[in-house]
Amino acid sequence: MNYPEKARRVIQLEIDELQRLHARINESFARAIELLLKGVRQRGKLIVCGVGKSGNIGRKLAATLNSTGATTVLLNVGDALHGDLGVIDPGDLAIMLSYSGETSELLDLLPHLKRFDIPVIAITGGMQSTLAKNADVVLDVHVTQEACPLNLAPTSSTTTMLVLCDALAMVLLEARGFQSEDFARLHPGGSLGRALLTRVSDVMRSGEQLAVIQPDTPVREALQAMTRARSGAAIVAQTDGTLAGVFTHGDFVRAFQKNNAIAEKPVCDFMTPRPVSIQASKLAAEVLATLEKNRVDDIVVVDDSGKPVGMVDTQDLTRLRIV
Repeated sequence: MNYPEKARRVIQLEIDELQRLHARINESFARAIELLLKGVRQRGKLIVCGVGKSGNIGRKLAATLNSTGATTVLLNVGDALHGDLGVIDPGDLAIMLSYSGETSELLDLLPHLKRFDIPVIAITGGMQSTLAKNADVVLDVHVTQEACPLNLAPTSSTTTMLVLCDALAMVLLEARGFQSEDFARLHPGGSLGRALLTRVSDVMRSGEQLAVIQPDTPVREALQAMTRARSGAAIVAQTDGTLAGVFTHGDFVRAFQKNNAIAEKPVCDFMTPRPVSIQASKLAAEVLATLEKNRVDDIVVVDDSGKPVGMVDTQDLTRLRIV
């Protein structure tokens, strides 16, 4: 048996079903987002219900929504019928997940949700099912074939449901204008918390660790300033403090290879003008994205007026476990 080939078959089948899901995204999805957005803005809760594999997907959806600031409750369907309905308030919204749309526990819960007069979004593969007929919005996740060789174990169907739930959560996030600062408040722990809560001003090099020179500074003195600061780059600033450029060890090497008699020449002849910069008030995580986007190792930190106040090196982020 060719195991890698079998694995590729499973993956391809699921990719094919996701492509079908991609083609089915329509106005029903837009209506679902509008309902979710209205509920969140009115301070309502999102009530997620599912049983079995769909319940596992529902747990992931609830966790994602909560982590992005949309208050969500994962309601155990069995417990709900024995007292836990008290968690539901007018203004809430229910998201019910069932591939068949005929899960008996969910159908038993439906009349009680209707009593609270809360909207219901159904995520199901049974577009003519009882759940679909009683929902305000229906999102179609049906698949033509499971990735299981027996076409029995939920595989393509659970993947499709999971991806659709991720799409709901992420589009809702964008529609709400949720920003990295909001995400930081909800993720204070671990490396993610450090990256989101740490500002550029917290990690930048300044003071004696920062080499600042003027455009007419000779290359020799620029190298001495970099050595004293133990830095691979120096900020080039005008006499009024505005940013003129950056002079790096790489700039020196490239210039020296062309002409080894450059020690007394002004650094402005070899510096990089208009270097990549970032404001000190930005999140440290944005430094990483900026470094990667521009493919540089050092980034100049500026204040609100555009004057350089520090520098961040890739190694600083690694040392502080931001990356």
